[in-house]
Amino acid sequence: MRFEQISLESDGRWGKKPWQPMPMNYTTCSNRRMMLARSIWAIVGFTLVSGLLRGVSAGVGAEPFRFIVVNDTHHENERSAAFLARTIETMRAGPAPDFCLHLGDLSHHGTEQELAAVKDMFARLGVPFWPVPGNHDYLTQTDRSGYDKVFPERLNYWFEHKGWLFVGLDTTDGVRAEKTTIQPATLHWVREQLPRWDKQTPMVLFTHFPLGPNRLRQRPLNAEELLALFQDHNLRIVFSGHHHAFTQVDRGRTKFLTHRCCAITQVNHDKTKQKGYLLCEARNGEVTFTFVEVPPLPASSQDSAATSKTNVPPTTNQLRPDRSPAPIK
Repeated sequence: MRFEQISLESDGRWGKKPWQPMPMNYTTCSNRRMMLARSIWAIVGFTLVSGLLRGVSAGVGAEPFRFIVVNDTHHENERSAAFLARTIETMRAGPAPDFCLHLGDLSHHGTEQELAAVKDMFARLGVPFWPVPGNHDYLTQTDRSGYDKVFPERLNYWFEHKGWLFVGLDTTDGVRAEKTTIQPATLHWVREQLPRWDKQTPMVLFTHFPLGPNRLRQRPLNAEELLALFQDHNLRIVFSGHHHAFTQVDRGRTKFLTHRCCAITQVNHDKTKQKGYLLCEARNGEVTFTFVEVPPLPASSQDSAATSKTNVPPTTNQLRPDRSPAPIK
């Protein structure tokens, strides 16, 4: 088979001549190969970086960390103060947390003195303390002045930590314990914040009243209305207090938990005797948790707590400077 090369001659006529291979320009070939290699590496690099960014936004590539979840400390007297001090000692003796969440009912009567004493004791942890109010943190059905003064801007708020989003919500309805309704102010606040939250970022909710679909009698009547607002977000776990018992129910990818109280003066609703808190770890987009029991007070400590003035909760004037985190967005 013979190949011919068609070319335009200098006189304007088309002519034919035997085909000859074009001389190879090795410099041009080398440059082309280099450009091709660079293009391939650029694509690979872009893919890796994009995947890394997606992983970080989903919490998968973020640094793992620990945090504490405690609920229903119900501080009210010297005996509860002694047990709460023992709780803080237990927390300090364990693996170091990055922060501590409190799920409400910090106090038993909602007084400023009770709440200030709780704040002071948790300050000994030396890490940020993030509470939400419980029904026992009210003085009356409409008076939450003690909590608002001691923990300003700690009703509905959020913070980010190492690729995770933590959202604290006020689910209280005054001092009511059952047949409650999450107030319109909370629902309105969530609707306002939703556009600011990345839908892929793993999210943790922490509330006082249980939100899980296991239909506990303490579940707010409009819990589903609140949960529906998060249906397009990466809600991984919901921690709630009020029901002094361990329960867990899963809905899709979301876990709903309640746990035993951490109060020596209160009983657990499931008749268990253990009191304590959860030590949690966030890793690869998931939260795991371990129950840590706080040892009961020795009989001698309980007796002395009833009579000794050394365990009397400090008044507001005796508190150390505020060590709570900076105000949230």
